[in-house]
Amino acid sequence: MAKCLSSICMVNHVVEGDFLRGIIAMPARRALEKEKINSLEKLSDYSEKEIMQLHGFGKNAMGKLKTYMKENHVSFKN
Repeated sequence: MAKCLSSICMVNHVVEGDFLRGIIAMPARRALEKEKINSLEKLSDYSEKEIMQLHGFGKNAMGKLKTYMKENHVSFKN
C-alpha cells in the first residue's frame, strides 16, 4: 500500500513556534526556523541580503517582513 506523501511532508516540516505566523508564508517561516531565528531581536542581527538568500524567501515575503519590522521599530543590520 502506498504512503501518502503529504503526511510525510507535514511531519518533516512542522514549524514549532508562532513567530511571524500570519505575517509571512510557511516556506519563509521554515527558513527562519532552520536558522534558529525566532524573534525580531535575532532577525535584526541579519542583513536583508542574508535573509533573501534563504530558501523560501522572495520579494513578497521580504516586503511583508519589512513592513512588520518597521511597525515594531526593528530593522535589518547594514
